[in-house]
Amino acid sequence: MTELHPHLRDNVRLLGELLGESIRKYPGQGCFDLIEEVRAAAKADRRQESGSGQRLVNLLSQLSDDQLLPVTRAFSQFLNLANLAEQYHGIRRKQGHHADVMVESLGEVFDRLLAKDIPAEELHRRVTELSIEFVLTAHPTEVTRRTLILKYDEISNCLGQLDHDDLLPVERAEIVGRLRQLIAEAWHTDEIRYQRPTAVDEAKWGFAVIENSLWQALPRFLRGLDKSLIEATGSGLPIDAAPLRFASWMGGDRDGNPNVTHEVTREVFWLGRWMAADLYLRDIQTLRAELSMWEASDALREAAGETREPYRAVLGQLRERLLRTRDWAEACVNGEPADDTDILFENEELITPLQLCYDSLVECGLDAIADGLLLDTIRRAHTFGLPLVRLDIRQEAGRHAEAVGEIVSELGLGDYESWSEKQREEFLVNELQGRRPLIPRNWEPSANVQEVLDTCAVIADQTPESLGSYVISMASQPSDVLSVILLLRESGMSRPLRVVPLFETLDDLRGAPDTMTALFQVDWYREYCAGRQEVMIGYSDSAKDAGQMMAAWAQYQAQEQLTEVAREHGVHLTLFHGRGGTVGRGGGPANRAILSQPPGSVNGSFRITEQGEMIRFKFGLPRLAEQSLTLYATAVIEATLAPPPGPQDEWRDMMDWMTERSLKAYRQVVRENPDFVTYFRQATPEQALGKLALGSRPARRKATGGVESLRAIPWIFAWTQMRMMLPSWLGSDVALKEAAEAGHVPMLREMMERWPFFKTYVDMLEMVLAKSDLRIASYYEKTLVEPELRHLGEDLRSRLADCIQQVKDLKQQGELLLDEPVFAHSLRVRNPYTDPLHYLQAELLRRDRESEDRGEVPELVERALKVTMAGIAAGMRNTG
Repeated sequence: MTELHPHLRDNVRLLGELLGESIRKYPGQGCFDLIEEVRAAAKADRRQESGSGQRLVNLLSQLSDDQLLPVTRAFSQFLNLANLAEQYHGIRRKQGHHADVMVESLGEVFDRLLAKDIPAEELHRRVTELSIEFVLTAHPTEVTRRTLILKYDEISNCLGQLDHDDLLPVERAEIVGRLRQLIAEAWHTDEIRYQRPTAVDEAKWGFAVIENSLWQALPRFLRGLDKSLIEATGSGLPIDAAPLRFASWMGGDRDGNPNVTHEVTREVFWLGRWMAADLYLRDIQTLRAELSMWEASDALREAAGETREPYRAVLGQLRERLLRTRDWAEACVNGEPADDTDILFENEELITPLQLCYDSLVECGLDAIADGLLLDTIRRAHTFGLPLVRLDIRQEAGRHAEAVGEIVSELGLGDYESWSEKQREEFLVNELQGRRPLIPRNWEPSANVQEVLDTCAVIADQTPESLGSYVISMASQPSDVLSVILLLRESGMSRPLRVVPLFETLDDLRGAPDTMTALFQVDWYREYCAGRQEVMIGYSDSAKDAGQMMAAWAQYQAQEQLTEVAREHGVHLTLFHGRGGTVGRGGGPANRAILSQPPGSVNGSFRITEQGEMIRFKFGLPRLAEQSLTLYATAVIEATLAPPPGPQDEWRDMMDWMTERSLKAYRQVVRENPDFVTYFRQATPEQALGKLALGSRPARRKATGGVESLRAIPWIFAWTQMRMMLPSWLGSDVALKEAAEAGHVPMLREMMERWPFFKTYVDMLEMVLAKSDLRIASYYEKTLVEPELRHLGEDLRSRLADCIQQVKDLKQQGELLLDEPVFAHSLRVRNPYTDPLHYLQAELLRRDRESEDRGEVPELVERALKVTMAGIAAGMRNTG
């Protein structure tokens, strides 16, 4: 059995002991002893010692209301501390444990590609043209309060300081003392937020990730990329290369979120400019202190004027403009008169003086100075620019059709909503080719349409560098794309903007190739998009709609077919992957996912959403972010230059055969069983999730409705909390079982061995099955579900057990995760801490529901319930 790395084990133990010290001081030794007794019972229960399960349940059921909160908080806090110890261990200075997951270096990947006879020139070209964009989204899955995240970040820093062999005893004592203080602060900080963050709050959180982590990580990553590229090809990275960019949906994603208005979007644009100006000012202050030399080029002297310190003079001018820019942005945010005289607005205005200093230093033979902080700042300017992030806008297709429909009606041209797709296209293209204004004067549209038009006007006021993509959810026809372009033009947009259809349900994915073919056949549009198109693939809603196995196969086929459609029309396609944090929402290890995409679909460009707690887990610390950027870059480069093999025809037939069965089995339960929704709401904490003020967006698209109206994240979150993990395996159980009974296992093993897509699918299924727990799911049901519905839970648990056995048989192993021993051991270490939270949550849900029926919910019960949800999310390392 693989154990934790000794250094990781030491850190987990140290953090746990310091947490124990805080608990002993408050609430006191009695509470600490009770927590230790619960923990010992949970460990014994996991070892299945005689009577241990009943002992644990009895202990927990006897807790008084005032004991509930400290006990739940203790286990939740420990899991958070274990997480950050693991997170730090991934980037620690002392490496070398054989089972640690190591990120392959850029140089190693480049050497492997060259060994495959890829020409050095081709490698260099592909790397310098690379385009990877991370889109930070504010889906409501970051359970941990920002107040605590900041403390956890400093705890990680302390672990880094301890990671030296030459510390004096007094130095070590100082660091441990600071850790003791930080953990005490965390213990005495309420981990539950009581007010939902606004969309602006979410955007500020996204900017803070850049400020605290990515601002340092990006230039370090680019230095490593430049060095590796020189070693592999003899040529480095151009100074203006920006292979990685960052965009955001925070403050721009209005699909189903009435809290995101045009005023919010405008404010987020201003806040981004304020934050960017502030960050660049810090760089410029440091550069002015460093660049004190007098040797300079004629061009720099001309810009600096009469001075013995020309670099400082030019940077001083830039500093003044940045100060004015920051003051302007702050006044705009505060609704005060804003002076925009001589502010920086276009990226070139920031880059030109920096480049002038750089060129001068190089011309004077001072390359070593030029290639220091100045180069880092220039690279930041090319990547982040003055807006800091590119803001995406997302809106549902029907809102644009509604807007065009009202305009058409006001002009007396007919009923747009009743027109055929051909009529709509002809009208839209004619208007796009014409010059007359479309929107009537003195017209008063409905509030919905006015909001769409106001949003378009805000977009039109921005620089190109400020804008990412305009994403249209529920897009199904060319008119969905053309209507957005027309509304933007009518609002004053003079430059082309990426307009991106999002295909997210099973029917959408199947129809995507025809939709894009029809769009590319519109001559005007082909000229507009100038040979480049982005298409977004939705993972979470397709999985909720059709089950994980069918969704994964439909996504794969859609990408294949979209790649072919784009090739036929001479268009470079960028696929935008709307992946979530969990397997049920398309998540999982990023490099495996990228390297299992259809051949040709990753063609030097890749766009992907990063959400909620996954942003923190991947980018929360500078070294961690640098590692994540390396992982993505190497995978995209390799998938571009050495794409994985595609499936053989008989493998396609096998996938069609299995997914037909998985889809039917999934929908029979989720859609057709009349008891399913009631069982779901009774067995899981779904109805209580609204108590957690996770994000600005409502959990449901509609106030009422069944599973279909529930957003994918709470759908996943609810099943994860009670360890059934149903969205990730339901349907796969039947498909794999029937495939085995039909004698197809040899072919499935061949597919696993030779087809990365299927191997990745089975591995991800195995990982999520390992997180399931039949005993815990059964306990929730016994505690919360009416007796007449329990037969449904028994059937689901039986099917879950079958699915686990099918995966073990397919992989020819006696237990799950034999290939992932570190992950498996991490789960085992967490179980004694998550188990009490599960049992407590079931009990608290029972008390909460009974109290609600009486119209009085004790505050301590509700607070403890919220803590269990946050703690289990920490233990599972994801929410939705």
